[in-house]
Amino acid sequence: MEEDEEDDDDGELEEVDDEIEDEDLSQQSGSDGSEGLKEEGENEEWHGFGDDSESEEVPTLIEVDSNETTEKDATAPPPATTASKYIPPHLRKRAEAESAQLSEAQLKLTRQLKGLLNRMSEQNIASIVDGVEEIYRNNRRHDVTETLTKLIVDGISSHSMLLDQYVVLHAAFVSALHKLVGIEFAAFFVQHVVTSYDTHYAALGDKLDAPPQATEGTSTSDEPIGKECSNLVVLLSELYNFQVISCVLMYDIIRALLDGDLTEFKVELLLKVARNSGQQLRQDDPTALKSIIQIVHTKLPQDASALSSRTRFMIETLSNLKNNKIKKAAGQTAGGEAVERMKKFLSGLSKKHHVMSHEPLRVSLEDLRSAETKGKWWLVGAAWSGDPLVERQQVATDQEAATPAADVPNENALLKLAKKQGMNTDIRRGIFVVLMSSDDYVDACERLAQLKLTEVQQREIIRVILHCCGNEKQYNPYYALVGQQLCRLSHSHKITLQFCLWDFLRDMGETTVGGAEILKNLSEDERAGFNVKSISSTRMRNVARAFGWWIAKDCCTLAILKPVDFTVLKPQPQAFMKELFTHVLANTQLSTPLLSSENLPSTRNKGPLEEVFVKGAKIQTLALGLVYFIREAFRGESGFLKWASQVALEVLRKGVDNVPVI
Repeated sequence: MEEDEEDDDDGELEEVDDEIEDEDLSQQSGSDGSEGLKEEGENEEWHGFGDDSESEEVPTLIEVDSNETTEKDATAPPPATTASKYIPPHLRKRAEAESAQLSEAQLKLTRQLKGLLNRMSEQNIASIVDGVEEIYRNNRRHDVTETLTKLIVDGISSHSMLLDQYVVLHAAFVSALHKLVGIEFAAFFVQHVVTSYDTHYAALGDKLDAPPQATEGTSTSDEPIGKECSNLVVLLSELYNFQVISCVLMYDIIRALLDGDLTEFKVELLLKVARNSGQQLRQDDPTALKSIIQIVHTKLPQDASALSSRTRFMIETLSNLKNNKIKKAAGQTAGGEAVERMKKFLSGLSKKHHVMSHEPLRVSLEDLRSAETKGKWWLVGAAWSGDPLVERQQVATDQEAATPAADVPNENALLKLAKKQGMNTDIRRGIFVVLMSSDDYVDACERLAQLKLTEVQQREIIRVILHCCGNEKQYNPYYALVGQQLCRLSHSHKITLQFCLWDFLRDMGETTVGGAEILKNLSEDERAGFNVKSISSTRMRNVARAFGWWIAKDCCTLAILKPVDFTVLKPQPQAFMKELFTHVLANTQLSTPLLSSENLPSTRNKGPLEEVFVKGAKIQTLALGLVYFIREAFRGESGFLKWASQVALEVLRKGVDNVPVI
């Protein structure tokens, strides 16, 4: 009897399966099959397929083996490997219609965005950005972002040779959307650019293994091989210039290129990064640049003649970057000019739009490559399977453990030295530690900016610089270069230099310097100096040489000497002024500070010298005092000082009509 029931059930299910596989199955036949199953289930008290509301999905949920019993089929869950959802014919037609509608909408969106990108130029980029914003408001954000990314990345990576202005224009466009649309756009775009770069780089395969040849040849970027990688690297460099990504990603890409043998193609890519973003990389992280240059030198063969001209040029470019010897005239290419124009455009976005001020994406190359598996920690709300802070702290700990103890600056020792030097506030001690532990003057200025000092607290920077400069046993031009860089960044530092010079002259006994208001408030301002009781000759010479450099390089003008009465100077201030003017005259002929006061320049260039003293000749009382002092102080001098002092006197006399010619 049980065997008969099993045969009946199996026959019924097989009949239903045959009906489902029929291409002409109608909705009515589907419902009939369901009713038949329901009736069978009522008679046999079998509830394997659920209630009537799920009857449309019944036929494809399980497959019945003829060797199994009916009772087992009724109780066993559907196998996961064969489970699938049945879609009735009327729902299939609806899904196909929706798919066709979506495809049509996607094609329309693609045509709109492609038309805007094709018309984009420097002159109409603002209107193009407005048009894309309008498209974002009328469509799903992800669809617009995905389509834009595909169009830009495919367009840039598909050309064999691109003009610098073309890449700069699209990078500026991405930066504008980064500010207006949000960080989600930039994160999606950068991730797909890096993915595309990795894909094209890996596809080159064995073509990258060819070592650089010493023979002259055409640039790799002009050849079909590797053009996609070359163009995408330029795009990443320009995105970095426009503050879409940070130096972290750029340095990771450079290190990845230096992994393995240094081939001709890798040299080409390194050159593109160095020429497009080298200065900005040096400003953001000079220590990382120094370590990369060391890696490059370890990759070079001992025989210099085996290097190609392009490799030698790359080494020279990196060395110039490290030493800050890149001339602006050499970098004023068409691409560089386009970058400056686009930066002005981006800075003006806030006048007509609501700009979301985002910092550059500080994601690493490893973060982007593992985004699909670990998640995107840089996006708010995105899933993440790790903790980037813990991971990076662990990496930093490992690096510190691998670094010799002698190479790590001892901050506690510097703080003790700061207290010993009279740094009686936390602000002064912090400035002192930065000055003493920086790699160079550029690094020092960047780290000083990171202290986030108020405008009043920033005045302490110049005071600490002058104090440290004066305490050196031998003159150190490092402090003069730090002061010069600060004056380029902010006019307030020039004002502080003026007041610090007046304070220094008062400490040497010139109590009338500074004016009545300064003298009246002098006792109330205890922060003016570091309570130096006596001015040593070493301190006097060091400070005079520093001010000589600053005046010659337009960090401050001769107008700061207006309160000084040169006719009644005391012996020590008189010696100070002669030392100062000696170095003003000498530094007008030099591009770097003199390391020795005895080595005077041999050049005779009147132009820079006249520019310095013309500014002093505009003030009549100052010009009279300068004529008197220079004539007396440099009487009997020969060589360079005689020539330079005569040029200075001629300029001052021309500026004041009533000065007698002697």
